[in-house]
Amino acid sequence: MVSAALAAGLVVLAVIGPWIAPYDPAATDVLAASQGPSGAHLFGTDSLGRDIFSRALTGARLSFAGPGIIVLGSAGLGTLLALAAAWHGGWVDRLLNRLLTLLFAIPGVLVAVVAAAVFGAGFWAPVLALTLVYTPYVARVVRSVAVRQRQLPYIEALQLAGLPTWRICLRHLLPNVAPIVLAQATIGFGSALMDFGAVSFLGLGMQPPTAEWGVMVADGRSEVLDGAVQQSMAAGLCIVISVVAFNVLGERLTQRFGGTR
Repeated sequence: MVSAALAAGLVVLAVIGPWIAPYDPAATDVLAASQGPSGAHLFGTDSLGRDIFSRALTGARLSFAGPGIIVLGSAGLGTLLALAAAWHGGWVDRLLNRLLTLLFAIPGVLVAVVAAAVFGAGFWAPVLALTLVYTPYVARVVRSVAVRQRQLPYIEALQLAGLPTWRICLRHLLPNVAPIVLAQATIGFGSALMDFGAVSFLGLGMQPPTAEWGVMVADGRSEVLDGAVQQSMAAGLCIVISVVAFNVLGERLTQRFGGTR
């Protein structure tokens, strides 16, 4: 319950963060550079005098938008492949299993880095690459549940009633696997947030001076040598807290609905 409340609160902050930030996240003030936490600047300032708290609030939107799109895309594509494999079986199931096994062998961050190197750094290249990489994680679990559902008597009854395949899948089979999709998507969100931030940290995702948590951790590296750890610490803690909250929530949902990671 604590993780659910924390995750919900983080999502709300990501939505309204740019509107409630006390300062313009891009506004610089050289006279206030590299200051520690204070009443005026809750998390301190960076080397350019920008308010770190405002940048963290504003950056939450991009830091959550990327993983959100990754999770939605991979959940949709993975569920579609899983239902196709479970329904048709035979060579379709074997072919999709081989494809998913191949995708399992590819490290997610590596694919995102290659995509950014080929198509250019930014938002969409790592998002699309990570969406492809995360698809088999959803498809594997959903397929196992869909196969069990496919063998239950209600499916045969619906077929005997003359319902078309698409209607059985959308109206009856999909709602029964939806809880597992939700659980896997919740776990995947935390991992996607970490991977998306890692790509930005490497300089191949979002670019400075954009306010995004991975960019903030990267920007703070040079400041750490001068004893100013507040930017990297603030952004890093935001990532850690978010990942832990979504992972704990996702694990609990997985246990409740009977899925496996």
